[in-house]
Amino acid sequence: MIRVLFADDHEMVRIGVSTYLSSQSDIDVIAEADDGDDAVKLALELKPDIILMDLVMKKMDGIEATKEIINTWPKAKIIIVTSFLDDEKVYPALQAGAVSYMLKTSKASDIAEAIRKTYNGHSTLEPEVTEKIMLKMREKPDKKLHEQLTNREKEILMLMTEGKTNQDIADQLFITLKTVKVHVSSILGKLEVQDRTQAVIYAFKHDLVH
Repeated sequence: MIRVLFADDHEMVRIGVSTYLSSQSDIDVIAEADDGDDAVKLALELKPDIILMDLVMKKMDGIEATKEIINTWPKAKIIIVTSFLDDEKVYPALQAGAVSYMLKTSKASDIAEAIRKTYNGHSTLEPEVTEKIMLKMREKPDKKLHEQLTNREKEILMLMTEGKTNQDIADQLFITLKTVKVHVSSILGKLEVQDRTQAVIYAFKHDLVH
């Protein structure tokens, strides 16, 4: 079972989504929070597999809650579920450590699928979110950290931007899965990012994707 914590200050949203998720054979909503402060406390206490996080909540917003959780528990997997597509919401949420970004207009079944994908190490971004991120990232490139990457690491980064999993990359490049994981870890370190999603965002921001 994928253990889920759902943080949202709208009770009807929580009830609707939680009811659907609980009907799935592989998902268990173990707790709910109606503000960011409680979300942080429950996340660190229960250590759920996935945290669904609203952005605008009482006491502490979703971005700050995400930062608090990630700072204490870096392995937390947080999916933003919000109504906002504003640039000042999307990018800070991903910078804070969220690995997926969904809209409340999404079907409950899409949110369930995002939970499964995130649980298995992938990221899910709404098409509108991906477009905004790409546009935003192209505005002001910063340090060229990618110049530190080896040719092999650059090759793997490009495959990551195509949505390839570690196993896909290993199969395509005829190298071991362990070797891919070592390269991915090195890429994240050199680009000063926390996860694959942020590495992909970096690649788009610096026009590395052809």
